[in-house]
Amino acid sequence: MTNFQQGILDSLPSLARYLIFSLNQNADPTEALQALAESTDGSETVVGLGLSTIQKVGAHIEGLRPFPVIVNAGVDIPATPAGLWLWLRGEDRGELLHRTRRLRRLLAPAFTLETVVDAFRYNPGLDLTGYEDGTENPVDDEAVAVAFVRGQGEGLDGSSFVATQQWIHDLDFFDSLPPEAQDHVFGRRRSDNAELFDAPESAHVKRTAQESFQPEAFVLRRSLPWADAWQAGLFFVAFGRSLNAFEAQLKRMAGLEDGIVDAVFTYSQPVSGAYFWCPPVRDGKLDLRALGLS
Repeated sequence: MTNFQQGILDSLPSLARYLIFSLNQNADPTEALQALAESTDGSETVVGLGLSTIQKVGAHIEGLRPFPVIVNAGVDIPATPAGLWLWLRGEDRGELLHRTRRLRRLLAPAFTLETVVDAFRYNPGLDLTGYEDGTENPVDDEAVAVAFVRGQGEGLDGSSFVATQQWIHDLDFFDSLPPEAQDHVFGRRRSDNAELFDAPESAHVKRTAQESFQPEAFVLRRSLPWADAWQAGLFFVAFGRSLNAFEAQLKRMAGLEDGIVDAVFTYSQPVSGAYFWCPPVRDGKLDLRALGLS
């Protein structure tokens, strides 16, 4: 299967930009979406469409739903729905800037750019805490099986669902923890990434062990660190053939399953949360037939 947005599967770029657009209330997004489909092949720019946009054109994508708001002891996970999400991948910050400008013009006036998050690959695949991110990510054929829809017919096969969250880290607090306590947050040693089998049940690796769910909850993570002048953290991105696996992990992290909250929440908090549907590709362009658009 080669009808997916290739940027989803490719290695993480050195630099990235996440563009989050709102859909203007009285706008018809049809022309903007058709123009985006003609100019995008899903390689350098990965495209995700929000539920409001899909409903606006009178379409329905089975499995796409609102992001869950979760509130539990010490946990506040927000939902911040949006009309459109673009993941710009590249190696040159200036090129990403100019691509942003072109896309913003292309999508106006139907869509308004609300949020821009600049991200980057860190040394070479670490979270800003210094711990490796995405250790147990599926690869090769397994990654394709996890990330993309199959057996649903033309216009749907090769599509993907994506969950996005912007997390803000309190790095000063994390740095104040003793090294052993830092390792216990993740359940791995920072020095060699080895899993700690005596880590507490709150350790992130135990909360999110993908094979421990029924059914197994595998996702394809494509997260990257982000930073601005004042704050920093992780822009979490997880692709899947459905949203079920991500949502199962999120609920367990929040302690909804057994009352044990993921230790990640001691130093980091999500400030956004949204689901999007990533169309497949046909003849080098986005395939919008599932939306009734050609």
